[in-house]
Amino acid sequence: MEFYFPTELGEQLAFCSAAFTALAGFIMMFAPGQAFRLLGLQVQEGRREGFGEGRSMGGFYLGFGLSAILLAQDWIYMALGASFAMAAFARIISILSDKGSNLVNYLLLVVQIALAALPLLYVFGFIQT
Repeated sequence: MEFYFPTELGEQLAFCSAAFTALAGFIMMFAPGQAFRLLGLQVQEGRREGFGEGRSMGGFYLGFGLSAILLAQDWIYMALGASFAMAAFARIISILSDKGSNLVNYLLLVVQIALAALPLLYVFGFIQT
């Protein structure tokens, strides 16, 4: 079995979104303390369960990203894009409702929009070649 790297630009962009997702998941899974620090989160003193949640979330991201890379199917890319689109929508709700209007939230919103757009633009045929 060979490693498949897409030849079309649109699929390469969707592949990059999946690869970034897998990389972020890997970091969250194996270095949750660093990931929490980057996101401005912290585990409560004496309660280490937060690391388990961070690792679990990282495992999900890693599994989803690797599935998209290995299967390289339109439906998987659509699911990846739709998931990030919903995450971006949830972040917008948080910015508006939770008084979370800060630089980190806006930067992460831009990242989530980009990670949603790349696979969705490919799947819906807006990026070809």
